[in-house]
Amino acid sequence: MPNYLITLGLQIVPKSSNYEDYWLIDQAINVIQKSGLKHLITPFETVLEGTYEQTMEVANAAQLAVLEAGAEECLVYFRIHYRKDRDVTFAEKHLNRSE
Repeated sequence: MPNYLITLGLQIVPKSSNYEDYWLIDQAINVIQKSGLKHLITPFETVLEGTYEQTMEVANAAQLAVLEAGAEECLVYFRIHYRKDRDVTFAEKHLNRSE
């Protein structure tokens, strides 16, 4: 994978009989917010901007945080926008960013 910036949409849907879904999702969001990557939290997914390796590392850590917080399983959905020869950025998409 080229070392350009990409945008990655991440949706984690936890399954738990003991914990509230939104509380579990907040554990993933905490990991994302601490990652230092540009991100945008929306009602259906969180979008990250970084290299493929950076975004996947954060996505994996977010999933683990949900499992470690008590989810028995997770459904995880990725949407990735990349180019072979240049960056994909929030700026070109006219997105506000959260840090």
